[in-house]
Amino acid sequence: MRISAPLLLGAALSAMALSGCDMALRQDMADQPKNRPLSPSEFFADGRSERPLVENTVPRGSLENDVYNVSKDYAGFPLPVDGKLLRRGEDRYKVFCTPCHGLQGDGNGMAAVRGMKHPPSYHIDRLRQAPNGYFYDVITNGFGVMYSYSERIAPRDRWAIIAYLRALQLSRNAKVSDLPESLREKLANSETSAGGAKE
Repeated sequence: MRISAPLLLGAALSAMALSGCDMALRQDMADQPKNRPLSPSEFFADGRSERPLVENTVPRGSLENDVYNVSKDYAGFPLPVDGKLLRRGEDRYKVFCTPCHGLQGDGNGMAAVRGMKHPPSYHIDRLRQAPNGYFYDVITNGFGVMYSYSERIAPRDRWAIIAYLRALQLSRNAKVSDLPESLREKLANSETSAGGAKE
């Protein structure tokens, strides 16, 4: 079967025309209206396309501006631990940590119960003895399957979470002799009343 020269020429011209349309579409995609970094913009009143940071957000790459950043072996707290910090830590822990770590820090959060890998319990010796800087580093940079929370949790809130985490660990592992006298008396009274109720 022979193909005539005019038919072959027509097919070639059609192919070129179609590829030209494709090139025109690609060029339109490249030339679409957009702002390049630091280019002027008539859309905003200040004439800049680059927008200032939104208040109370943690920008990408802001670690160098983190005044609370410490080494992994840092054992102290860079800010005072009080009731207000612990309440904030409990609130942030419930929002960001309980899905995997659970309310009690035992690694039985809803994500873990539904099939995700269980994180270790905060109550094992290795994590009870880990320095505070270790937890700060894990929250900031992630560890294993846990991704970084540096863009989601402000540095001060990371320390609030660590303070609350330490309170969780202490609540499960405290000895009665470690408690203040008023709490020991309250505990003794509750045990006495519970013992009397059984009889």
